Amino acid sequence: MRTSPLFMASLYLGMGVLFTYIAIGTAEETVWNFITILLAFFATLDFVVSFRLFRLHFRIKKAKKKE
Repeated sequence: MRTSPLFMASLYLGMGVLFTYIAIGTAEETVWNFITILLAFFATLDFVVSFRLFRLHFRIKKAKKKE
């Protein structure tokens, strides 16, 4: 069974929000500590993957509509 790009995009979006929330929580007096930057980096990657999967979903939907 294959998963849809929409489901995976939602999952990655949720993980990006979670990583962002945790990164905000770990920023104590400054944002420039290693853990905060690492979590923000993972959140950024999740948001990019989520955006690409949303685009893929809409492209597939548009292609099926043309048929």
